[in-house]
Amino acid sequence: MPNPVAETKVDLRAFRRALGNFATGVTIITACGPNGEKVGVTANSFNSLSMDPPLILWSSMKEAKSNAIFESSPHFAVNILASEQMDLSNHFARQQVDKFAGVPWEAGIGGAPLFSGCSGRFQCETYDKLDGGDHWIFIGKVVAFDDFGRAPLCFHQGSYSMIFGHPETSKCAEADPLHAPSDGKVENHKFFLMMRAVQAYQARYQPKIQTLGLNVVEARALLIMTDLPALKAEQLITQLNVPIDEVDDALRGLSDRDFIRYNGSVYEMTEAGHAKARRCWDVAGAHAEEAFGKFSETQLESFTTVLQSLI
Repeated sequence: MPNPVAETKVDLRAFRRALGNFATGVTIITACGPNGEKVGVTANSFNSLSMDPPLILWSSMKEAKSNAIFESSPHFAVNILASEQMDLSNHFARQQVDKFAGVPWEAGIGGAPLFSGCSGRFQCETYDKLDGGDHWIFIGKVVAFDDFGRAPLCFHQGSYSMIFGHPETSKCAEADPLHAPSDGKVENHKFFLMMRAVQAYQARYQPKIQTLGLNVVEARALLIMTDLPALKAEQLITQLNVPIDEVDDALRGLSDRDFIRYNGSVYEMTEAGHAKARRCWDVAGAHAEEAFGKFSETQLESFTTVLQSLI
């Protein structure tokens, strides 16, 4: 008899980072319970399942308090967020007494809240619930939907992001947009160029910062706390431009290594944290010198002026 294969232990933090390579949209799933109690949760686990019948799915941690409402309600709604709805995403990702206080919404089928300004919305009959390890998988049958066509809010590698057209999609039969004539709209569009520049800069920077034993969010948190030494987790959301759960994960990782400490109200950097932050600044500075060293002071001053004006 062959020996059973030993179960491989997975580094959960590394596993989560690896999963982050799969870019997703961002949704808020809502429902209304039998007693009128409303729930709403931010989720990027939404996906299509079947065209006939029209089925979709999403998943929720088993210990989530909102599950009781989703299990008892005959309907739920999926609000696919648009790119400008990052604040709404963060709002429904936090634990609060009443998430809907002060948030405009309208009642959909079964009372499930619907939000305006979304990319799309799906109203669903509860179809099934499946066991998925530490998650419940909720399946819904779509009975109504809205397609607004707005650019979606995306999530990739722990950060919010936006989509823009891949250059290959605008390639002509005999012309490559990366080597297109100077009058090409895509090649010379300022926003397109900025996004490409940021992606190229980050792609070369990320491996360098990982040599310090940090991921990008952790490193950015330390850099920010150099100038703002006492911050609440909620304040870091705006500074880091990432969801609250990614901020919490970074804060836990930094706390576990004694780089930061929670004093009961705010997070503060320790001596070890300041030392690590200085190394982060060294890496960031060296990378900036590598990227910008070939430009003149006049060019850099103009570049900085343009960026500050845009901000």
